[in-house]
Amino acid sequence: MDGMGLRNVSSHCSISEMDDYDFSRLHDKPRLNIERQRSFDERSLSELSIGFARGGLDNFDITCSPGGRSGFDTPASSARNSFEPHPMVADAWEALRRSLVHFRGQPVGTIAAYDHASEEVLNYDQVFVRDFVPSALAFLMNGEPDIVKNFLLKTLHLQGWEKRIDRFKLGEGAMPASFKVLHDPTRKTDTLIADFGESAIGRVAPVDSGFWWIILLRAYTKSTGDLSLAETEDCQKGMRLILALCLSEGFDTFPTLLCADGCSMIDRRMGVYGYPIEIQALFFMALRCALAMLKPDTEGKEFIERIVKRLHAMSYHMRSYFWLDFQQLNDIYRYKTEEYSHTAVNKFNVIPDSIPEWVFDFMPTRGGYFIGNVSPARMDFRWFALGNCVAILSSLATPEQSMAIMDLIESRWEELVGEMPLKICYPAIESHEWRIVTGCDPKNTRWSYHNGGSWPVLLWLLTAACIKTGRPQIARRAIELAESRLLKDSWPEYYDGKLGRFIGKQARKYQTWSIAGYLVAKMMLEDPSHLGMISLEEDKQMKPVLKRCSSWTC
Repeated sequence: MDGMGLRNVSSHCSISEMDDYDFSRLHDKPRLNIERQRSFDERSLSELSIGFARGGLDNFDITCSPGGRSGFDTPASSARNSFEPHPMVADAWEALRRSLVHFRGQPVGTIAAYDHASEEVLNYDQVFVRDFVPSALAFLMNGEPDIVKNFLLKTLHLQGWEKRIDRFKLGEGAMPASFKVLHDPTRKTDTLIADFGESAIGRVAPVDSGFWWIILLRAYTKSTGDLSLAETEDCQKGMRLILALCLSEGFDTFPTLLCADGCSMIDRRMGVYGYPIEIQALFFMALRCALAMLKPDTEGKEFIERIVKRLHAMSYHMRSYFWLDFQQLNDIYRYKTEEYSHTAVNKFNVIPDSIPEWVFDFMPTRGGYFIGNVSPARMDFRWFALGNCVAILSSLATPEQSMAIMDLIESRWEELVGEMPLKICYPAIESHEWRIVTGCDPKNTRWSYHNGGSWPVLLWLLTAACIKTGRPQIARRAIELAESRLLKDSWPEYYDGKLGRFIGKQARKYQTWSIAGYLVAKMMLEDPSHLGMISLEEDKQMKPVLKRCSSWTC
C-alpha cells in the first residue's frame, strides 16, 4: 500500500490514557453537585481581546462530573437509569455499534450506512466527518469518549496530507470529507484512504468539515473535562490552519464566507452557492469554539484578535441582513430600487418583485427565521433547518430571534415537520426552476432528498434548539413522530413527500446518523445538561441594538 503514496499512520495516534475517571463504573458513582461558575463561553469578547497573557485553556472553565456531564445550567435527571427507555433505544445502540470502523484495533468512527440490501455501496461505507458528529455526541453522552478522541486525532493526521484535485493543490487546512479504512487480511495491515472532494459528486471540497471538527473538539473537551487534547500543539496547529483558510483577506465586502454549491450537507447543486446560512452558522459557531480553545501564544494571539473582530462583524451582518420576520418582509416588499451611496435603504438592490409568492403565506405574524442566502440583488427566502438550529445553539441568533424561530416551527408544523422530522429546506423547488437550479438533478426532485426531503438526523439539532429555548415539548412531539416510523422502516436516510410520509426513493437503510441523531435527541431530553457540549451562551457585547424600520442600517 505504500506504493500508493499514502503515509503510514501510527496505530496508537499518540493517544494518552484517559482521565482519572473510571468510565466502567459510572453507574456506581453519585452525581456531583457542581457550583455554577461563569464559564469561558459566557465571557464577553471584549474581555477576551485583552489580557491574553493570563493563559490559554487554563481559562477555559469547564464544569463536569465523572458521568460526562457537560456543565450546562439545566436540571439533571435524578439518576442515569431512572427512566424507562423506549424499546427503540436498545435497537438503536446495537445498530450504532454495528457501524463502528476500526483502525489497527481501535475504533475511529462510524460508517455512513450499514445497508446490506443496497446493491451499490458507493461511498456509504466511509467515515464522513459531518456524519460522525451525532455518533460522537451519542458516545460522549454515554461516557465513551475514546472513539471521539481517536476520530479527532485521525482526521487531524489526514489534514496534514498533501491534497490535490487534478493539478490543483488544496489549502493546507482543508479537512477531509470522509475517509476509509482498507484492511489487508493477507499482510495484516490497515491503511487510511481520505477523500478531500476529489471523489465527491461535483468535486467540491467540504467547507463544513473543518468547522464540525472544531465544534466536536470543544464538545469532547466540555464533556470530559480533558483539556490536554485541545492544548496539544497538533490540535492548536490544526485549528489555526482551518481558521487561516476562512479568515484570509480577499475582495470580500461582507464578513460572511463565500462558498460554492454543494460544499456542506447539501452536497449537490441546489442553488446554495454564495453565502448559505448553513455555512455561516457553522462558521460562526466554529469561531466561538476556537476562541475558547486557542492558546494566546505568539501565533494564537493573532488569530484570537482576528476572530473577535470577525465575530462582531458577522453577528451584526447576519442579525441585520439575513433575518426575516413579518415586519422585515413587509419592509422589503416596499423597497425602492437602484439606490446609490451610503444612504441607500435597499443595500443589496433586491427587487421586491423577486420575492416568491409562497413566503407571504408562509410567514406567520409571530415568528421569523434566517433566510437561506443574501448577496447582491439576491435573497434566497427558503428555510434551511440546520442553519437555523445552529444559529440558536451558537447564539448567532439573539434570544428574541431564537424564540421567533421556535414560534415559526410551531406555527408551520405541517410544512416543516409533517409526519417525519425535519425538512432540510422549505419549500421544494420544482418545474422550470428545478431544471435551472439543479440542472435536472434526478435525485433532488421536488420534496425529495435535499430538495424538501425530511431528514431524521436533524432531530438532534431540533431537540437541542428546543431545550436551549425552553421548549422541550416541541422536541418531545417530534421524537414521538420519529419513533412511530424509524425502527419499523429500518432507519432510513431520508423521507420524501410534502409531509415526509414515504421512505426516500434512493434512501439507504440503517443510516448511521439517523440512528445516532435519535439517540442524541433522547439523551438530551433525559438529561438536558448534555446540551452544554454543543451550545454556547450569548455574548452580550455582540448584541446589536436592532430597531425595526425600513432601513437595514437601523
